Parts: sequence; C-alpha cells; structure tokens
Amino acid sequence: MDVERRRIQDDLRGNLKGEVLCDDVTAQLYAGDASIYQLRPLGVVRPRNLQDVVTCVRYASEHHLTIHARGAGSGVSGESLGPGLCLDFSCYLRRSELLDDGARVRVQPGVVLANLNRELGSIGRMFGPDPATRSVTTMGSVLAVDASGSHYLRYGSARDTIESMQVVTAEGEVLELGQHSPEEPGTPGVWAAGVRRVIDRNAAAMEKLQMEGRQLRGGYRIDDCSAGEKIDLAKLTVGSEGTLALITDATIRTEPVPGHRGVALLFFHRLELAAQGAIAAVPQGVVACDLMDRRLLEIARDIEPRYEELIPRDAEAMLLVEMQGDSLSELRDRLAALVKELRDSLGLAFAAVSTVQRSERNVYWRLCRRVIPRVYRLKGNSRPLPFVEDLLVPPASLPKVLTEIQAALQAEQTTAFMFAHAGHGQLHVRPFLDLADAQDRIRVRALSQRISEVAWKHGGTLSGEHASGLSRSWLLPKQYGEFWRAMPEIKRLFDPRNRFNPGKITGASMQQVNENLRPVEACIQIDSEWKTEGEAVEVETVAEIQPAEPPKRLPVLQVWTGEETIDRAARECNGCGRCRTNAPEQRQCPVFRAFPIEEASPRAKANLLRGVLTGDLDPAALSSERGKEVADLCFNCHQCRLECPASVNVPKLVNEIKGQYVATNGLPLSDLLLCRLDTLAPIMARLPWLSNRLLSNRLSRWMLERMFGLSAARRLPEVANRTFLRYASRRKLTRPIRQSGRKVVYFIDHFANYHDTSVGKALVEVLLQNRVGVYVPPKQLYSGMSHISAGDLKTAKKLAAQNIQLLADAVRQGYQVIVSEPAAALCLKREYLNLIDNEDAQLVADNTFEACRYLWDMHGRNELTLDFRPVTATIAYHLPCHIRAMDDGQPGPKLMGLIPGLMVKSVNAGCSGMAGTWGLQKKNYRKSLRIGWPMISAMRDAKAQIAASECSACRMQIEHGVNQAAVHPLKLLAYAYGRMPEVGNLLV
Repeated sequence: MDVERRRIQDDLRGNLKGEVLCDDVTAQLYAGDASIYQLRPLGVVRPRNLQDVVTCVRYASEHHLTIHARGAGSGVSGESLGPGLCLDFSCYLRRSELLDDGARVRVQPGVVLANLNRELGSIGRMFGPDPATRSVTTMGSVLAVDASGSHYLRYGSARDTIESMQVVTAEGEVLELGQHSPEEPGTPGVWAAGVRRVIDRNAAAMEKLQMEGRQLRGGYRIDDCSAGEKIDLAKLTVGSEGTLALITDATIRTEPVPGHRGVALLFFHRLELAAQGAIAAVPQGVVACDLMDRRLLEIARDIEPRYEELIPRDAEAMLLVEMQGDSLSELRDRLAALVKELRDSLGLAFAAVSTVQRSERNVYWRLCRRVIPRVYRLKGNSRPLPFVEDLLVPPASLPKVLTEIQAALQAEQTTAFMFAHAGHGQLHVRPFLDLADAQDRIRVRALSQRISEVAWKHGGTLSGEHASGLSRSWLLPKQYGEFWRAMPEIKRLFDPRNRFNPGKITGASMQQVNENLRPVEACIQIDSEWKTEGEAVEVETVAEIQPAEPPKRLPVLQVWTGEETIDRAARECNGCGRCRTNAPEQRQCPVFRAFPIEEASPRAKANLLRGVLTGDLDPAALSSERGKEVADLCFNCHQCRLECPASVNVPKLVNEIKGQYVATNGLPLSDLLLCRLDTLAPIMARLPWLSNRLLSNRLSRWMLERMFGLSAARRLPEVANRTFLRYASRRKLTRPIRQSGRKVVYFIDHFANYHDTSVGKALVEVLLQNRVGVYVPPKQLYSGMSHISAGDLKTAKKLAAQNIQLLADAVRQGYQVIVSEPAAALCLKREYLNLIDNEDAQLVADNTFEACRYLWDMHGRNELTLDFRPVTATIAYHLPCHIRAMDDGQPGPKLMGLIPGLMVKSVNAGCSGMAGTWGLQKKNYRKSLRIGWPMISAMRDAKAQIAASECSACRMQIEHGVNQAAVHPLKLLAYAYGRMPEVGNLLV
C-alpha cells in the first residue's frame, strides 16, 4: 500500500463506523464491473450509516478526492468506476420501510430490487420497472441510471416512480429533495432557481430536439422536471449516475400486482418482420414486447430441452409479448386475437404459442432473461461486449435501424447478437470482439461511432436505460448539439468542484470508448509445476518478456491444459455480478448470502487471480494474508460453477489461490489438524472408548479450541468401535470378486470408515439385496477433500495418485466405483482431474457414481428390487451442495419415495453452512450457523420425524441446529428391505 492510500485509510478509519479498505487486493476487486473497463480506486469505503457518508464526502472535499458511488457493480457502461474513493452502498445500507400499506416504500440505496419485490409481493404490491439485473442490482443504482426494463410500456422507468429522496451534496450537506420552488430558502431553492435558468436558456435548443422526435434519455433530464412553478429535483437526480449527489434514501411509488398475466411467443423468418410485428402488437395493449435474434434462439435451444421443442428450427427471430388483465377469459381472447392478427391477418409470424398458466409463463420469460448471460459460455476468445448496446430509437424506425446496424457490423467485419424491448424501441447490440486483439480494441471505437450514427439518423438516442458511463458519455455532445451546453451547467450547479463521479455524462475531457479497457491477456510467466515426477516442466510464456527485467512468475499448482488454461479461466468472468444473487430458487453463493461483501462474491476470486495474471497485482498477493482472507470466503461448495452464466470454474481458481498461499506459508494450525484426520483417526480408533470420552469432555474440547481452533460448541462425531474396513474384512468384502455379474468397488472415505460406519453397512446391504457384488479395497486412502479445500494441494495430489491407481485398476477389471459421501464423489469426478493429468484419472471420473444415483439408475433399468416393506414416517430431506454440483436430479429423495408409506418433504432452503470440516473451526462456527440458518429454520418447520441427507457434514449441522436425528437415505432403504432393523428406533 502506497503512502497516500495508507494516509487515507488511517484518517478515515478513525472517523467512520463503516469499513475503509485501501489495500491493493481490495482495489483490484473494485476496479471492474460488468463493463469492459478497469479503473482502480484509491480505496473503498463501506458506510454503515448516513453520518459515514457525510464524513467521507467532507473528507474527500478537503483532500481533493473524487467519490464514486457503487451498488452491486453490475453496470455495463462503467458508470461506477473511477480513480477516487469508491463508496459501496450494497453492504450495510439495506433497509426498507413500507408506507401507506405499501403504496409507497422508503428504501436505502443498498436494497436489492428483487428482495424489495419479494417483500412487496407478500402484500400484493410491486416496484414496476424491471431491469434485467434486478436479482442483484440495488435500488440506489436503479435510481442512478433511471432503470426500466421489459415492462416499460406499462410501468415506465425509475424516474416515473420517484416521490422524494434524501441526498448528500458535494459539500457534505444532507437534503431531502422533492419538488422545490426557486424562491425557497436554502440549497434546494438555489438549485431549483439554477435549474429554471438552465431550462430557460436552453429552451430553444430543447424544443428543436423535441421537434426532431428525439427522446432525451442520456444526460440530465431537464425536459420534464418542471412541476408548474416548481422544479422536481428528485426526478432530475434520477438518472444522473451519481454525478450530482449521493442518494442515501428514497421514497418511491409501487404498483399493484396484476391479477392475471398472459404471454405469447411469436416466431418470424426475418428479423425485420419481427420488428414490424412489434409495431403492430403495441396498439393491442401489450405491456411487454421483447425481441430476440437467431443467435440468441440457438443458444436457448442448447440451454434446455424444453426450448429445443418450443423454438422452430427455421426461426430467425422471436417476439415475446405479455398482456395483463383482471379477467382470465378476456385475457385469453386478447392473446388469441393478437396471435391471429400477427400470424394470419398480417402474415408476419409463421408460428406462435401462448399461455396464461404461471408455470409456462415463467418458462417463456426465462427464455428471454437467462439466454443473454449464457452467451458468455460460447467457446473462443471473442465475447459479446457491452459498449454500444444501449440505443433508444422510435419504434416505427426499428426495422430500418436493425437492417442498417447489420450493415455496419458487416462493414467492420464482425457479428453481434441483438435483443430489443421492441415495443418502445429499446435496442441492445453486443458485437463479438476479443479485447486481447489490438485490431478489435480499435474496432470498439469504430463500431461505437458507426452504430451511434445509425441511431441518430433515425431520431434515436444513446443511453436509454444503462447509463452513459465510460462507454457513451463521449458521444453525448454530438448527440445533443447546442442543447449539450445545458449538461455542464447542471453539473456546475450541483457539484461545482467536480467531486462526484467525474467523466460521466459531462466533463472537460471525456474518455474515449476504447480507453481504460480491462486487461485480459496474461503478461507474466506461468510455470506448469503440476507435471508428475520425471516429466519435463513446461513453461508457457503468455506475453513477450523484456530481457532487461526478470519476468514475474507464477508456478501454478493444478492442471491447466487445453482450453482451460489459467488465464483463460480467469478471463471467462465478465463481472456481471449474477453470483451476488440471493434468489430462493438459486443457491450461489452461500457465503455471500450471509456476508454481502464484494470479497465473498465468486467474481472477486476471478478478479483477484486475473489481476495477478495481467500484471496489475504482484504474484505475492496470492500468498498474502489479504489474498487468503478473500480465498477463505469460499468453502468449495461448487454452486457458483453450477449457476454462473458463463460457467466460470471459480472453485478451481480458488483452490489455486489457496494453494499458492499454503505453498508459501504452510497450513495454519487448525487447518493442519483437520487435514491430518487420516493420521489421527486410526490412532483414535484403537481406543475408541477413550477417544470418545475425550471428545465429549468439556475440558478436552476447550483445550482443542484453544490449541487447535476447533469450536468447543460443536459436538464432534464419535469414533466407531470398529472401523468399516475391519467390518468389511470380516465379511470378506476386501477380497476381489471372482464371479461374473454386476460388481462395484466401494470408496468409503473418512466419515463412513471411522465414525458412521452404518452408512457403509447400509450400502452393502442394499447392494447385496440387489445382487450386486461389493469389493472394498483395503489399501484405499481417504479422498483428501479437506486438503483441497484448505489449499494443501501437494498432499492432496499424493492421495489422489494412490486412489486413482487403485480404482483405475479395478475399473479395468469390470468394476464401477460407488461412493456414499458426496464430497468424496466430487473428488473422484472433478477435483482429482484438477490434480492429475492422465488417462487413469479420467477413467475413474467416468466410472464413479454417487450411491443414490447408481441405485436410481438401476431402478430406471428395472434392475432395482422393490420388495420394500411399508415405513410410516415423514422425512425432511436436505439436498447437499456437492450432490447438486454433480447431479441435480435428486436421486436420494426419489429412492426414498419408492418406499411405501414414507412421505418425503424436500427442504429447499439452501446450503447447510457446514462445508465439511470448515464449520468445525471456531473462526467459522458462527458463520456456519448464519449461512445454514434458513435450512435449519425450514427443517424445524417441516415437523418431520427424522431428517435425511447424503452428506455427513450436513447431517451434523442438522443434528446440531435442529436437534433432530439425521440419516443417510441408504439407511432407510436398508431398513425398508428388512436388513437394518436398528434404524427403526430413529423413526419412533
């Protein structure tokens, strides 16, 4: 940290209740957003209250620093980036208050829009504007960019909802803005009088633009902020991108949830026909009208089999239209009439489907809302870049605009995808370019200019709903001509010293569209040290290194080959921020849900590693304590990898970061103990009665907490009187099977061998019941997931090598590998492939099955015996993260559902928070319970006799938090087969 940053951090930490972070790692995490730009701030402030904001603004004014407000960092034009102090409102300022029975609501800037609508939905209200990023975007950002969305035709934009707002001025003054008279005393009156003068001086230029049919969306909206003799300063501040004042509270109007909604999909042979269809649909009363081009439709088919059936192969474009109504029958008739007109009467569409059913309607809407983020999964270096995508044109000119934009793309020898809120002429164009290519970086400016000229030619404007930011502010003077002089006049009135977010909308020198681009190409030497002994170490020089200066090196610890090189994996993250969601139907990221700080988000890990690879951070940052703090906010649940729109392999990136730290500094004491359980457990198993007395003794647990960091509040699992391997040996299961027929090798892992051996016994009984031969190799080692999660990749690789050799030999002899512990199954199927690069590792991965999946597949082939006896009980089932990461088909509850009389309640309430040995540590105990609290609460409310889950750690959390017995589904199957009668004691 340089001297200036250290001074700022020391000064502010003594005066703020919030957090002040000026280190290099944090600056890198906040240097980007969902745009193509990167600008590192001096530091980051996370205010906890209004006074923190005031103090920070006054400090910045005194020390000539700029302020850049930030929400979720999901902006696509770089509007929240800047070189000064970044104020992150998303962490703590997240309160909302319903007013007038929900007709109005008072929100702080950090409130997430989707969360607000879930709260309002319980009383039949909603916030109308629905930007595409509503699952993560904050209300401060919604107001700052004047967000709208698909339903603009019905609800308008954010400025149409604002009633009043509390702001902090550039001088640190707190004001409540609404409608103000120029004669009013104080700052609001001065501002109102100044705005009135700007309007009067620029009336002719404004009238000229309006006569040309040009909508005023980008820049400061002085065209409709007059309310009679008063000036609506709150409305003017909406859309100002944080350049006039900082919003700290706002009162907004809400809408009633519509009684009924119907959706139709219409398919067209040409893009222009779809645009004409949109023009014809609007007079019919549609409240939303979205257009997708052929490229997006092709991606949609690849996402979900349902879309493969739904979308005709010869469709070049599609319209999604929505209607609302109070009567279901009337709504059906209106939808049918619309389809008939566009398909039969006008002959524009060639096929259509419609629905008023909620489940189908949601499927149709997901087609529009999930496809665009999925574009980033495409292979290759080119990506759809958001730098010219925000165009607003008269709807009637949309067909010509689309045709001319396609011509402009051809002239620049590139392609793009096109998406439009066609009903009101909002068009999003994202050209496919490679930021690592020098020619493409030049092409960014040429395309921006060409496509903007097309919009202006037809009376369109830029920045319709996604802000001007760093992408389009430089084009606004040409767009508005003489009227442009009003913009700097407004800026000087509100922020005369240019402290708030300079360079956005207006400024003395505007950034060009291809300046400050995010670096994506690695420029350090990458040493591939994962090669096995005896092999030559390959060195990949990603960029030319000057011989005069020794190159920075990064000795990578995992397998990074083929298309998944480490630099490519890191650059795959486009910064969209979808990993910050806390939507109930998704599970990523459990840690971020409980601790909504940027470091906890999965994208932070990708940003950290990319910063090192591109030379913005020294490689030593990965082995620093700050780097470890960021990496430790991931416990390897794999939910981000599963749900990331771009499929970024964040868990592997995190393992690399943790591995770099451990390779340099070694393991902390608590991690060292938990990573040596394979050594300690055999010793404890020799005297299980003594071990269990020590584990249950308060003094012993207190000493373990003090010496090794294990939480004394946790009841550690008892050691079994006899290990499962000894049990298997007595039953002669440790001998290879000689006879023919279906046979499996059982990979036990630590917990089933030393603690809950009944899980292994249950699996054996179920398999024998179904005439499947079981072989338990006596020389197998435990999976090593705790080593991988802690970053001890060297030891994990040794364990993996021995297990892979043993299991690969078994597979070649006709066995399949069965695993009862989800974490161990994930190791064999995914994690070992990150450590070992050979055919045996792939062979084991391809032939490994989680036990319940194996049995359910047998049932699918009619090979599973169903002679279960009835079991009258109610089971609350929790789906472990590692099962979900491998298989979202939920075979466990399906298997239990085969048992007569057994009622299975699936508790879909997110992660348990235990995360293997992570939740055993004192430093993580409270975090673990906080993350798992939704699941614990849901389990308590389920009122079941017993809980079930495949994961041993999840079962420990359930027993700890719910005070209820939890079993593996295999035990219930074995009991229903009549092979484990002792399980019945748990069901009483």
